[in-house]
Amino acid sequence: MAKDKNSEDFITPLRRLLVGVILLVLLGLFLVWRIDSPRVERFRAAAIDRFVPSFEWAMAPVTGIARLISDFQSYQQLADQNQDLRRELQQMKAWKEAALQLEQENAKLLDLNNVSIDPQLTFVTGVVVTDSGSPFRQSVLVNVGARDGIIDGWPTMDGIGLVGRIAGVGQETSRVMLLTDTSSRIPVIIQPSGQKAILAGDNTLNPPLDFLEDTGLVRPGDRVVSSSDGGVFPADLLVGQVALGTDQRLRVRLAADYQRLEFLRVLRARPHEVIEDPGGLLTPGAEFFGPAALPATLPPLPEDDLNDG
Repeated sequence: MAKDKNSEDFITPLRRLLVGVILLVLLGLFLVWRIDSPRVERFRAAAIDRFVPSFEWAMAPVTGIARLISDFQSYQQLADQNQDLRRELQQMKAWKEAALQLEQENAKLLDLNNVSIDPQLTFVTGVVVTDSGSPFRQSVLVNVGARDGIIDGWPTMDGIGLVGRIAGVGQETSRVMLLTDTSSRIPVIIQPSGQKAILAGDNTLNPPLDFLEDTGLVRPGDRVVSSSDGGVFPADLLVGQVALGTDQRLRVRLAADYQRLEFLRVLRARPHEVIEDPGGLLTPGAEFFGPAALPATLPPLPEDDLNDG
């Protein structure tokens, strides 16, 4: 106990001395800072240049916290701007979708009114009144029929690409079997290779190509048009583009917009003239090995055909 008491008696005077020295130093600094003299001013400037920079390490945490707060504020501003940009981008996507729909509809109407097709092919435009599509049958009804001269087998288009063909005619309506129907089989030509194939419907929007002559000549993106083989369809009607399916089969991405079938154009496909006597096309006296000349005059078209065209 005595040892502890002697230790306390030794520390107390030392503590008081230290406090007194600190107070004297602070008082001296105060007096030096308050003296208005050129020499003292130079002394103050020298002291500041000597000691103040050495306190940068003490100010480092404060400086770091200040920078952190500034960076956080900048990050918050960037986050707000990013949120605004995302909102504007979402609005722009909605406007873009609306613009694309209007563009497609406008293109359909323009193509229906002024389309560049075979000049011998005239058409009747009908409105799709109902969609009778099902898992087992893909077809639609249009409001044109026998009263408009519609005949079974005529091809139909939506203004952009081939949609299907007439598969049932009523007095005022007709049924159109779509290319996607499992019963649909049409001959097509793939350009530019000229390969012939059969477009077989399978109840999907991308029907496959069957009976290709040489698959090595066909590439995704090739143009697919109708063929006149068998007299099913007129030639060179746009069908779509070749695409590689997930099952590694060559399929056709149809040009027609099957999601928005509103108007259909029924083409009056005239049957080809059946030539039973090819020799009769040659003029009298012409040699078979020479250039064959067509008759000078062709038989006139029936009056009904002239009125329809």
